[in-house]
Amino acid sequence: MKAAVLREINKPLEIEDIQHGDPGPREVLVRTVAAGVCHSDLHFQNGSYPYQLPAVLGHESAGVVEAVGSAVTYVKPGDHVITCLSAFCGHCEYCLTGHMSLCQEPELQRAGNEPQRLTQGDETIAQFLNLSSFAEYMLVHEHAIAKIREDMPLDRAALIGCGVTTGVGAVIHTAKVEPGSSVAVIGCGGVGLSAINGAAIAGAAQIIAIDMVESKLELARKFGATHTINGREVDVKEAVREMTGGGVHYSFEAIGLKETAEQAFKILARGGTATVVGMIPVGTTIEIHGPEFLMERTLQGSNMGSNRFRVDMPRFVDFYLQGKLHLDDMISGRIRLEDVNDALAALETGEVARNVIMFD
Repeated sequence: MKAAVLREINKPLEIEDIQHGDPGPREVLVRTVAAGVCHSDLHFQNGSYPYQLPAVLGHESAGVVEAVGSAVTYVKPGDHVITCLSAFCGHCEYCLTGHMSLCQEPELQRAGNEPQRLTQGDETIAQFLNLSSFAEYMLVHEHAIAKIREDMPLDRAALIGCGVTTGVGAVIHTAKVEPGSSVAVIGCGGVGLSAINGAAIAGAAQIIAIDMVESKLELARKFGATHTINGREVDVKEAVREMTGGGVHYSFEAIGLKETAEQAFKILARGGTATVVGMIPVGTTIEIHGPEFLMERTLQGSNMGSNRFRVDMPRFVDFYLQGKLHLDDMISGRIRLEDVNDALAALETGEVARNVIMFD
């Protein structure tokens, strides 16, 4: 099968022919139909987050089940599925207490003494975040997929695999935004737009979108933003305080930078909560002025929207088909696998929300 392989940090992905194994007892072979090119892929491609190489990147995807292992009963060949990188074991402390997105049990991968899922001849190719969706097929643990209804377009469904689940989930699960509250979202890429959309679904009364690209601020209004701030033109902290009379109840950082994480905390009202959703590079330290904690402000993180993805993803599909999730506007372009490096480069400019690789 064709796959986009990362062999060296800060080098282009190479389109190569590699092999996948046969499904083990609890594994599923999925034919990839669509895969979003997410900023998180860029973090690993440029070395902000170390990873074993060579590896097939990609983690935001949807497809059709081709084959299942002997112990799999959840899906059958022909079923439509969305993948999720936060695969769960179902029996560890995190899973049993409802924090499935924090599960990291090694049983979800193959043991080192077993044949690996991805190879090229005698060489092992690392599987990326339990998935590796920049490939024509994915061989995954059954707990890395969610079955969905077949009338859902799979290019839009792929977005639910990461960006939507992360952004909407951060709002409704991690922060638990209340109806009538005020919300600010810093960064209007795929995750930020999803957070804005989630805040609108949650019933927030005031939703402030913050970015430095005017076209993305215009797009944010389609997703539910009631106000916009161009951070290139004004002081964000002062603008937010003026709009809200002192700060927002909830803020979300969806870029992954030290400066914007600190900014998310600074624009809070007394008693407010800032949630960092973006992937801040390894080795970065966030600095907060200590006395501000006396105002009962909270700074917290969110991993994949604190999801329960087998419950969440089918619901998000229903939201889209009911017109509540605005996924059509999130897709900047539909591309071929061979165009993946151009899509990664476009993420550097901040001009696009999502390019989606189409395999069919």
